[in-house]
Amino acid sequence: MLRFIGRRLLQMVPVLLGVSLVIFVLVRMIPGDPAQILLGQTATPETVAQVRRQLGLDKPIPVQYALYVKGAAQGNLGNSILTGRSVTVELRERLPATIELTLSAMLVAILVGVPVGVIAAVKQYSMMDRITSVLALTGVSMPIFWLAMIFIVIFGVRLQWFPFPGRITVPVEDITGLILVDSLLTLNWEAFWDGFRHLVMPALALGTIPMAVITRMTRSSVLEVLGEDYIRTAHAKGLRRKTVLTRHAFRNALLPVITVIGLQFGLLLGGAVITETIFAWPGIGQIAYESIYRRDYAMIQAVVLYGAAVFVLVNLLVDILYAVADPQVRY
Repeated sequence: MLRFIGRRLLQMVPVLLGVSLVIFVLVRMIPGDPAQILLGQTATPETVAQVRRQLGLDKPIPVQYALYVKGAAQGNLGNSILTGRSVTVELRERLPATIELTLSAMLVAILVGVPVGVIAAVKQYSMMDRITSVLALTGVSMPIFWLAMIFIVIFGVRLQWFPFPGRITVPVEDITGLILVDSLLTLNWEAFWDGFRHLVMPALALGTIPMAVITRMTRSSVLEVLGEDYIRTAHAKGLRRKTVLTRHAFRNALLPVITVIGLQFGLLLGGAVITETIFAWPGIGQIAYESIYRRDYAMIQAVVLYGAAVFVLVNLLVDILYAVADPQVRY
């Protein structure tokens, strides 16, 4: 297992190099000059040229990329064109917000999607199954930005149940960067409740599509397993239906479900751009939107590399969970 993990981690190097090359070329094809945007439309050509030299944008693209890879190998992904700060520091500050939102959204998606999918499979063609299928299809098809705005209008503006935008309005000591965790560690119950109320709407909006996908995959996987011969044999031996479902059917149906959960988790952890932008959630997605809008090359490249690394690591975690869920899987 350790050798397998080591190989997979080494495979990250060419993957990240390929991603860095592609995004490095693509961001420089975006219309607009970062120096011009930074200085404004009234800046003189001489001033713009001077800023381009300071930022290294006057060098040929191959030279720029070589310098970028050299800096990245030393842990330096560059500085933000707009703030002048290290993009690594910027991402580190934004990461806890994205982690907290992603974990909350996936927790809702798993706690609802898996049980509902199992029940729909067990009660195939029942009214429960039909309703679940319609809701799952609706959840997959529903645009997140529309659902997020509906939540804001109904629960935020009219009913005023949940506050927005942002993460919190009550001061809390920063320990881990996770509002709920920090408020629990400091026993700040007012901050915990305030952070929780801020988290509800974005977590529900972000978790809707993963919830629907997990529900559909769980139902399909459990249905496929329930039709196997060993399930009929278990019933013939007189085992209780609950035992057959939990010990035989569900565990063998887990692998596709784990795959979907891993992919959805990696996708959300890479930055929920729409949700974070609408709710002004200070995470990776919001800074990705801002950096693209303002042509912040270094930040765009860092965000994309971060997303690629997250996907590779999540896929590795999924492979490890395969071995935990199915003893026959060996690496």
